[in-house]
Amino acid sequence: MTYGYCRVSTTEQNEARQMDALAGLGIPTAHIYTDKQSGKDFKRPAWLALVKRLTPGDLVCVHSIDRLGRNYEEIQHWWRVLTKEKSIDIMVISTPLLDTRREKNLVGTFLSDIVLQILSFVAENERENIHKRQAEGIAAAKARGVSFGRPTKKPPENFAEVVKQWERGKITINDVLTQTGLKQATFYNRLRELRAGKKKK
Repeated sequence: MTYGYCRVSTTEQNEARQMDALAGLGIPTAHIYTDKQSGKDFKRPAWLALVKRLTPGDLVCVHSIDRLGRNYEEIQHWWRVLTKEKSIDIMVISTPLLDTRREKNLVGTFLSDIVLQILSFVAENERENIHKRQAEGIAAAKARGVSFGRPTKKPPENFAEVVKQWERGKITINDVLTQTGLKQATFYNRLRELRAGKKKK
């Protein structure tokens, strides 16, 4: 049986290009497994489901090595597990040399191993570069005053008065949350800030 595997890093990314390439090989949609997850490791549901389904003599097609993964050691590990231990063939569409059905002699195996190691290294190196660029981008944005995460919800102008009524037992915590529009955790955070501000004065 022939199977296809594709992977994109996030749910926002589109796997259409990979799907088209696999469909072009005549692989039915039911035999194509897709993960929308980082390539940092192989703990991916679709990948593990595919591996579980494979039997000796099957063929797994993937668009490129970086779609298989972006971890040098794990790419080497899974390539060995599939080809050596499970007797599965692998074809990397973008790299004709990485087709284990081709020349299974010593020279063919040697060349495939070299290409696999180089491309695996490139895949992991690119992942590290992506993370580095992201970290640099975030640091630069923070330096410009850009804030990340959910915006802090400010209390209403009458917050201090509402707190005073609550502290005197005139209203309940539910009344406070209704009047301020704050969630309970946010209310207590704003309350601490209010009290801290009073201590400083």
